[in-house]
Amino acid sequence: MSILPQISLRTPLPFDILGAQVAVTGLGSAFEGVYGSVVVRDGAGHVVAESNLLGGGHGFSLFHSAFGLGVPSTPEGTVTVQATNPSGLPENAASVTVPVTFGRTLMGGTYSGFTLHTVVEGDTLSGIARDVYGDEGRAGALFTANRDILFDPDVLYPGLALRVPMA
Repeated sequence: MSILPQISLRTPLPFDILGAQVAVTGLGSAFEGVYGSVVVRDGAGHVVAESNLLGGGHGFSLFHSAFGLGVPSTPEGTVTVQATNPSGLPENAASVTVPVTFGRTLMGGTYSGFTLHTVVEGDTLSGIARDVYGDEGRAGALFTANRDILFDPDVLYPGLALRVPMA
């Protein structure tokens, strides 16, 4: 048994916010330079993008793929890296799936990155949305962008660093 997983995804990390382009990178075990593929799906299961992984060498080496994304129907989705399994043996099958957020869908068309907001006593998502976007109704976008650290949109803790997506 190897001390390294067959696939170790470096980017995107779980719950990253993706823009119009995505770079998928990692470390993987290759057989004759064959790595596999990457599939990006939205929360409805629709394929947003697909690509082959590029790399070189034998054993463990780095892989990558960079490509544009289609327009997801939901702000939540997944990126799945599937290793090629030339042997067909179940013990050689490997895949990694990470949850992601699609910034363009979340923000209604454009996404340029995010800023950080450190929660202070009395902050609410609707108040932060009002201050940043001029619209309390955008609190749901803040919750979605931070769903890895927020479990209830009404519970914020001072000192918590929230991602605030920008259009």
